[in-house]
Amino acid sequence: MVSGPPPGARSIEWILADRRRSLHRLSPAEAYARWLGGALVVDIRPAAQRAEEGEVPGALVIERNVLEWRFDPVGEARLPEATGYDVEVIVLCSEGYTSSLAAASLHELGLTRSTDVIGGFRAWREAGLPATGGTGTPAGS
Repeated sequence: MVSGPPPGARSIEWILADRRRSLHRLSPAEAYARWLGGALVVDIRPAAQRAEEGEVPGALVIERNVLEWRFDPVGEARLPEATGYDVEVIVLCSEGYTSSLAAASLHELGLTRSTDVIGGFRAWREAGLPATGGTGTPAGS
């Protein structure tokens, strides 16, 4: 049986809403236009999800568990694309929840032009934007 929450505990809904306050989230069409203008689209979904749902051709694939290390402008594990604090990063997950938390985390590193896609990859694909692959078979089936 779960007892009451400890002092300071927040629900994931509260945390998500709080983190999204720092973001200017993008529709799939807005994200695509920014990508064409030089923003980096970063897909943080695990390999099984990308295999099932498909991928954005040309997006950087950086799984969620290493995102901050790859984009910290002063970190030793940063990617060549992590050119500084002004890089525009558009984070993409499956439905737009995890990506909001990830983009807010990049804000904490100082990458304040980071954001995510409303509705995630699923909305991207439904909007008819460039996507490849996908089996439609649930991961693990």
